[in-house]
Amino acid sequence: MNPDIALDLLGGLSPNAFMKKHWQRKPLLVRRAIPGFRPALSIAEVRELVRREEVESRLIWQDDGQWKMRSGPFARLPSMRRAGWTVLAQNTDAHDDGMAGLLHRFRFIPDARLDDAMISVASDGGGVGPHFDSYDVFLLQAHGRRRWRISAQQDLSLEEGLPLKILRHFRPEHEYVLEPGDMLYLPPHIAHDGVAEGDCMTISIGFRAPTLATLARGVLEAAGDQLMARIGEDAGLYGARPAAGPKLDKRYGDGGSTATRHPARLPDDLVQATLDAALQIKFNEALASRFLGQWLTEPSSAAWFEPSGAGLDLAEAWPLDGVLVPDRCTRLMYRGNDFYINGELAELPASPALRALADDRRLECDSRQGRRLKPGELDMLGDWLAQGWLHHERGR
Repeated sequence: MNPDIALDLLGGLSPNAFMKKHWQRKPLLVRRAIPGFRPALSIAEVRELVRREEVESRLIWQDDGQWKMRSGPFARLPSMRRAGWTVLAQNTDAHDDGMAGLLHRFRFIPDARLDDAMISVASDGGGVGPHFDSYDVFLLQAHGRRRWRISAQQDLSLEEGLPLKILRHFRPEHEYVLEPGDMLYLPPHIAHDGVAEGDCMTISIGFRAPTLATLARGVLEAAGDQLMARIGEDAGLYGARPAAGPKLDKRYGDGGSTATRHPARLPDDLVQATLDAALQIKFNEALASRFLGQWLTEPSSAAWFEPSGAGLDLAEAWPLDGVLVPDRCTRLMYRGNDFYINGELAELPASPALRALADDRRLECDSRQGRRLKPGELDMLGDWLAQGWLHHERGR
């Protein structure tokens, strides 16, 4: 995707212009963001989807003015003729190729930030109340109409004792009615309330926004894993990729210390030795990258992979007719020489062909690519085919 080319999806803005003017700054209303848009899933299909155990879903309604919520799966949902209810289906991109394709329209933002596509189906008057999100969201109208009221208010205090995060004082500043194909972008902490006008379906494209505490804890845990990997390497248990952590196999000793009068007191030397050992861990870009690469490519709990390519030896059959494409649930990222797939660090470095696979989510199986792939890479791609992480699609 060329970030300097204007997109209907962004109201005629280029991705670069959108990121500069609106991303994490101010809302954007786009009429006919996807002209003639038809959702990959119908309302009836979403109602079927939330019957399944592996689909995270919630039903929200009001009873005598009180907000209520129940988690799925749902054997039955209220009739669309009954006003005032909403059902939410999370991670729909993990369950449907069309929804995954829709999510990929937003890849002008790094995959590391892209989270999921949630579908909201509501009867007339349905909604989830005035609230705010701590992450960016694109609200794409898929069916029917929804009236949105939004506000950049500073007061984000919430009602207490409710199953939902409902704003205590909502003071709308702008109001829009969205029809199919229209889209509203909201940066974090913009208060908003959407109410269905008749039968309604809205798709929310959401983004990851981890707290700094989450990132710090993750890199600390990665440092611990690094030490354990080094221990495993010393024991002959580590895999093909070498451990990058310090070698801390020397044991603590306190020779020459005097007898203590206070046996329950922690020794100063032991405290200092612990600090000195910790300081040998290098908190650098390599450590942070490995943590983020493996964490951010971890498949969602809704992911399911169907093995394919049984008996296909890529090293012998290459080049093939067609393309290799990642499964809709497969997550791919790279940085430097490291290549990550579905929570794992790949055995081989991130070659130009592997980077193209991650960026384009396809790899041509022609002779030109064949000359750029080494036997080890073909073996690795074959393993991913066998696990269902990749699929081979024949040419048409």
